[in-house]
Amino acid sequence: MVKHTRKGQWMEIITPVKWQGKTIEDIFRNGWEVPRKLTHLFRMEHKVLVNGNRANWNLPLVLGDKVLVKLFGDEENSSVPPFFYDVQVLFEDDHVIVFNKPGFMNTHPNEETDRNTLLNAAQFYLESKGENSKVQQIHRLDKDTTGAILFAKHSIAGAILDRMLEKRQIKRTYLAIVQGRLELKKGTIHEPIGRDRHHPTRRRVSPTGQEAVTNYQFIKEEKGNSYVKCWLETGRTHQIRVHFSHIGHPLVGDILYGGKPLYKRQALHATKLEFTHPITGEEIICYAPFIDQPPIFNGIDVYTL
Repeated sequence: MVKHTRKGQWMEIITPVKWQGKTIEDIFRNGWEVPRKLTHLFRMEHKVLVNGNRANWNLPLVLGDKVLVKLFGDEENSSVPPFFYDVQVLFEDDHVIVFNKPGFMNTHPNEETDRNTLLNAAQFYLESKGENSKVQQIHRLDKDTTGAILFAKHSIAGAILDRMLEKRQIKRTYLAIVQGRLELKKGTIHEPIGRDRHHPTRRRVSPTGQEAVTNYQFIKEEKGNSYVKCWLETGRTHQIRVHFSHIGHPLVGDILYGGKPLYKRQALHATKLEFTHPITGEEIICYAPFIDQPPIFNGIDVYTL
């Protein structure tokens, strides 16, 4: 674990054993895997100091060196207008924030006029605390899906988490209610997903689509429907919804993919989010309580999933 202290706009790290002998260049490019363009920006704008002086990016660090990185309050103004919504925070520190997304809310604006999205609400939340951050979503949830969703508070955290997502190092667990009784209590749906040429928003299983892998485990049966825990190896649009519809068990409430309209939305909730903290390296696990009123999921403790 990398210990650090916030000092105004700067993050201070006393060089730990794991950094000894490495250069700032090594840490940015190989340790954090920050993109070349962003690394160049930090170098050219002198946003890294070592022992109070402008960093020599090619000089090996010595155990105990004070490294300061200017991460906070020095980014360009956000183009996302703030929008007030009392959204639940599941985890927060100086670098990342995890929200419990409500239903019927987009993750981000799809049109220039969109305001009531989670990204806008996140911007309002930070500004109301006096934080001058350009918040960045790391992944997304469908408009009518609820649950845990991860945001970065600054560009370095965002770049590191983007890379983790690409490498499938951020684990997302969902709970769904699907129609009917599942023949297999545990399995994997490995079917490529592509666009439906006959519908602007639908996706479908297609041999020319992108690889998509959904793992699932039966939890319980209620009123002829099955509660299913799902965890993804890929993150395709509508992935869980498409996969279960494809095997004949559409999500309850998901009328777009053949589900019965028993609820106002599809019965899908992102219950748990697991990731390695981009700066400290510690393992973070967030559980998202159910927030539907009236409730959709009954008799389930999210902390056991």
